[in-house]
Amino acid sequence: MEKRQDIVLGLVFMGIGIAAAWMARGYTGASGTYPLVLGLILTLLGGAVALRALRAGSTAPRTLIEAPAQMITAAVIATIYVALVVPLGFYTASFLLMLALPTALGLRRPGLVLAVSVVFMGLVYLVFSVLLEKPLPREALLSLLSAGG
Repeated sequence: MEKRQDIVLGLVFMGIGIAAAWMARGYTGASGTYPLVLGLILTLLGGAVALRALRAGSTAPRTLIEAPAQMITAAVIATIYVALVVPLGFYTASFLLMLALPTALGLRRPGLVLAVSVVFMGLVYLVFSVLLEKPLPREALLSLLSAGG
């Protein structure tokens, strides 16, 4: 059973990755490069999961969700994050997600959570704004402050 679950999951990820890469072909210029690469990476990782499962000898059944309360918590926080991206902006909402999710799931090291959040958001900024030269939309709060002053 475990083997079949992993094979199916790997094939699903491969399918999503191929679809994303295929759709990215329609984007003009450099804007298609990022989703194309992500789609190809997802395809490769899905293939690795399926291949590993095919080579594994274990067929023992396993629990589908080992921590349902944590899965529900993560789903609720992810839903709130999606709802906050437009009113707060990507960086603010993502930073709040990076702070809230580990804490809600039980990580009790606020210094580490803050450090990882700051470093991750800095990397996201560098990738989009510097490396890809595709800055994300301006934060809503910054837009309000500049319009008022």
